[in-house]
Amino acid sequence: MTRLIRIMMVGILLFFAAAQPASAQELLRDSETELLFKQISTPLIDAAGLDPKSVKVVLLRDDSINAFVATGQVVYIHSGLLTSADNVNQLQGVIAHELGHVAGGHSIRIYEGVKQATVISILSLVLGAAAIAAGAGDAGIGIFAAGQQAAQGQFLAFSRAQESSADLAGASYLSKAGISGRGSLEFFKKLQSQEYRLAIYATDSYDRTHPLSQERIQALTQIYEKDPAWNRKPDPALEARFQRVKAKLIGYVTPTEATKFYPESDQSVPAHYARAYAYHLGAYPDKANAEADALLATAPDDPFFLELKGQILLEGGHPKEAIAPLRKSVAKAPDMPMIAVMLGHALVASEDLKNFDEAKQILKNAVNRDNDNPFAWYQLGIVYDREGDEPRAALATAERSNLEGENKIALASARMAMAGLPQGTPDYLRAQDIAMVSEAALKKDKKYREPKE
Repeated sequence: MTRLIRIMMVGILLFFAAAQPASAQELLRDSETELLFKQISTPLIDAAGLDPKSVKVVLLRDDSINAFVATGQVVYIHSGLLTSADNVNQLQGVIAHELGHVAGGHSIRIYEGVKQATVISILSLVLGAAAIAAGAGDAGIGIFAAGQQAAQGQFLAFSRAQESSADLAGASYLSKAGISGRGSLEFFKKLQSQEYRLAIYATDSYDRTHPLSQERIQALTQIYEKDPAWNRKPDPALEARFQRVKAKLIGYVTPTEATKFYPESDQSVPAHYARAYAYHLGAYPDKANAEADALLATAPDDPFFLELKGQILLEGGHPKEAIAPLRKSVAKAPDMPMIAVMLGHALVASEDLKNFDEAKQILKNAVNRDNDNPFAWYQLGIVYDREGDEPRAALATAERSNLEGENKIALASARMAMAGLPQGTPDYLRAQDIAMVSEAALKKDKKYREPKE
């Protein structure tokens, strides 16, 4: 019986795992994209009664049309969803729905659904085992199978209830923010078309984690069409920024396809953007620079066009030439630490010692504003190493390794930093914190052994 119980419980756990979002996707960070996410989500976050400073909307590299909420107050948007959206209103509809999950605490409450399903599964195990013990083997196995199916159905029903709740909550947030629900319906219709292409012809959603798109469209249409914001158009400035972000993302994640979506006959800003990234990643520096120059001709002071120009030059092996456009970009967008990190990188890569003091100051300011950038710590470590400041170079390595989950390196580097830093100073205390966190994480790993003195 022990083995059979284990098999049945593994079935529940595997189903639960399948219902959870993947956690290993690549995080894509871009200053302009993050600014757009902030601008379009803040009214919705306010409408949900949440703190805009605590909620993040981030982008993952994944070509599937999906978005999800895991633990905490973070909304994850797949790159495939962003590139599939036609306009900013559709993206806002998706974000509003995911905020419904955040406000409802669904990532935590999902365990309630698992608990309910597990109770059913365990009960079926007990009854089935009793039947087998009484000599009714076939009946016992049947009870096991029926219990497993009932447990799965219970969890699916719980999941569908959460999705319907998030749909209604998202609709209320859009209404409170004065944003039309038209884009939300348009996106559900996209999903419905996808269901048809995948030959999902189910007439009901009994065996699904989400309600069918048709069911959701019917329920939401009645709500959205009555809302005062139904016919309200999106902000033209936000729509233009969305099209820029979408185009640059297409150029970055699918460079070979970008020139098909945006042929050279298309002289719009999004088209220049997409082709600039596609040519840059495809190792056509002259074409990439020409597209960047075309963008700057339309808006010479645009910080993101200047950032692109600097990036093309820097990554093309011309760091000295990249410094001027990146300096101007930082001046035009002083609140964008990732652009500042790129300028710091260019200054370091110039191999001109006269630039190192400026690089250090810029990089220190950048990590103070955005501590979650491993590359910034890597560049700052180079500066400290060139200066002969080994303790702070070790601390920078500890910071970077801690962010990247390299606990062994983080622990060793933090201890090296502590050995050379004055006790009680902020840098010493930070190194001590990293050492404690890394050591605790390593102790959870049974393969780790503390090195002998």
